[in-house]
Amino acid sequence: MEPAATERESITIDVIRDNAELSMFIAAADRVMKGLGYTEHGFRHANLSGRIAFNVMSRLGYDEHISNLASVSGYLHDVGNMVSRENHGQIGALLVYDVFKQKMATADLALVMAAVGNHEEKGGESVSPVSAAVILADKSDVHRTRVRKSAQIDFDIHDRVNYAAEQSFLRVDSGARTATLELTIDTDISDVMEYFEIFLDRMIMCKRAAERLECQFKLKVNGAELL
Repeated sequence: MEPAATERESITIDVIRDNAELSMFIAAADRVMKGLGYTEHGFRHANLSGRIAFNVMSRLGYDEHISNLASVSGYLHDVGNMVSRENHGQIGALLVYDVFKQKMATADLALVMAAVGNHEEKGGESVSPVSAAVILADKSDVHRTRVRKSAQIDFDIHDRVNYAAEQSFLRVDSGARTATLELTIDTDISDVMEYFEIFLDRMIMCKRAAERLECQFKLKVNGAELL
């Protein structure tokens, strides 16, 4: 039997932030990523991804309910890392199911699970508008605050590119139907070509995600439009 409508409507990002089990999952996922030497994948990234996903949907005219589902999906998209980096999207979708199977309407849970399970470049696709918003939100988070070991930026291209990113902002223009990732990169630390070297697959994924939302994806670096 489906939960009552009032209970279904209560599943928002504010509610899941207060969920002790999910908070433990996110903290554990970030510890695993730290152990593997990856950039920050904890509460900062979760909160930012959730906010960006909500903004993408709401600014493009989607209703509050769907926008909230995108926000929830963005917040939870990396929980699977607490088990393994490999296939963490699919693992995360199953963890989300276990937490919400008695609390969220089945149709809503299916959208969230698909968005969590399809956010990575390897095998992931923007299978719905909610999924597309999560992809755009996740891939937009390029920033030096995510780097854990700034002393090693000369040796790791991923850390170097993230550390060079002084600002990143996804600007959604509902009138022009564009989603523009605006980056400010310190080229004394990393040149723009290094960004494309490691993030080209992400940009292709963002392009497809924007198309799912009937938008055009654009990339602007240091004020110059590159895509």
